Amino acid sequence: MTAVGVLPGATAGASLPQRLRLHRRAAPSLAAASVPDAARLVRGRQLRPAVLLASSPASASLPRPATSQQRLAAAASDSAGEAKPQGFAERYPTLVTGFFFFLWYFLNVIFNILNKKIFDYFPYPYFVSVSHLFVGVLYCLVGWSFGFPKRAPINSALLKQLVPVAVCHAIGHVTSTVSFAAVAVSFAHTIKALEPFFNAAASQFILGQPVPLTLWLSLLPVVIGVSVASLTELSFNWTGFINAMISNISFTYRSIYSKKAMTDMDSTNLYAYISIIALFVCIPPALIIEGPQLVQHGFKDAIAKVGLTKLVGNFFLVGLFYHLYNQLAHGAQILAVMEVATNTLERVAPLSHAIGNVLKRVFVIGFSIIVFGNKITTQTGIGTSIAIAGVALYSFIKAKIEEEKRQIKSA
Repeated sequence: MTAVGVLPGATAGASLPQRLRLHRRAAPSLAAASVPDAARLVRGRQLRPAVLLASSPASASLPRPATSQQRLAAAASDSAGEAKPQGFAERYPTLVTGFFFFLWYFLNVIFNILNKKIFDYFPYPYFVSVSHLFVGVLYCLVGWSFGFPKRAPINSALLKQLVPVAVCHAIGHVTSTVSFAAVAVSFAHTIKALEPFFNAAASQFILGQPVPLTLWLSLLPVVIGVSVASLTELSFNWTGFINAMISNISFTYRSIYSKKAMTDMDSTNLYAYISIIALFVCIPPALIIEGPQLVQHGFKDAIAKVGLTKLVGNFFLVGLFYHLYNQLAHGAQILAVMEVATNTLERVAPLSHAIGNVLKRVFVIGFSIIVFGNKITTQTGIGTSIAIAGVALYSFIKAKIEEEKRQIKSA
């Protein structure tokens, strides 16, 4: 059916035959193509079709619209039928998603390697934790000063909601750093594989949200694997083990408080405010526990070993990698349940992201063993493998459950 519209020069009271004759006289060479009713645009009291030229090469290159809203947007943006050029991300979504996963893995691996090497000449994990947050806060302040991103205002109500999240974030970060300083990176990450167990326990017994039996069963290999790995770990000590466990508990409570902190603020600004609060939380224990030693000989010994320039440069690099990685790993998590991670999570389904998260831990453990030449016993290797397999099974089942819930809500 040919779509016929009122020409701008025609009067509103003209009859249908007159309008047809006027239309033919005004544009005798144009062949109006058939367009859907949704493409008609209302201008005042007149209807004008979004006419597409049948002979136009631009119309042949238009992508096929998927929804009525997209058809209206396309017609409104260009009634002459010119196609809007697609960006690289729209044309190659798989490559873009792969790039974000690579960036996620890269930042995590480099951070863990550089962070561990700092302890060779600067064995003060509390101060190192403060340096991580300080560089991240500096990064946020510089970004705000240039309007990238624009700083979002914060009120007292939101601040009260973010304080518990930031406190848990600070405790979890400090205890993780102490654990990384005390034991091998590979073993610390094996212990941190228990975090899903604490998350499930918190959901069941604190939030009152029932956890399916299948999820509990999938956590058994994680607990068994960590136990087996711990029995024969050559770098095992109670300081590293206990701090890694405290870190798991702290990050679990961070997730709980994040769910209660309802806000429309974007993840970049939200994580910036959390980093600022966490920095102020971490400074007092660092000064109390390590301050006297640093003043007496800590800084002098480190500068004598590597020099002031390298010491400051390493602090800056590790802190930058820490902040960027946490924007990747925790930014979307904190918003959903708290920056490039948000992009990763938004681009993939929950199952794909869960698999990516498990593979990320495998990469970190594997690269740390290669870089530092950590010797592991056969039993430790078997235990670590069982724990990682359990995390993978847990992530798979949980992602499937979440996907089913999403489909039910959308139905």
